[in-house]
Amino acid sequence: MNDIKSLIVATDFSACAKVAVEGAIKLAKTHGATVHVVHALDTPIPIFTPYDVAIPPDVIEQARSFAKENLSKTCAEIEAAGLTAEAHLTEGPAAVGITRLAAELDVDLIVVGTRGNTGLKHMMLGSVAERTIRLAPCSVLAVKHPDT
Repeated sequence: MNDIKSLIVATDFSACAKVAVEGAIKLAKTHGATVHVVHALDTPIPIFTPYDVAIPPDVIEQARSFAKENLSKTCAEIEAAGLTAEAHLTEGPAAVGITRLAAELDVDLIVVGTRGNTGLKHMMLGSVAERTIRLAPCSVLAVKHPDT
């Protein structure tokens, strides 16, 4: 892996993502890298309206506001460590948003947390980390939470 000048850390604001942010801070400090913090807001849009329930626009706006607020807090934490941080809110499936942003910004590394799901839960929910690794235009570091 080449020198890391910029990296993305993906967050869903969970404990697992917090561990990924901590790992990204350590790497960024070591390499003097810029940290891009990304959250993907994946709101389902009904295709067959008679059978699906539409999410009211104010609920979606509340989710956006929550995400922006938490992205700002995460960037403040990174900046308190003496680093440069930028917040990014993408729309759509997480792995797609993360990897699309990585390509646009031409980052050197993506850092994601893992939940450690196995069996049926993994099969049904899939893994954002796994999909990100498959789609990524650069290297990906999957950071495991110590309790998973």
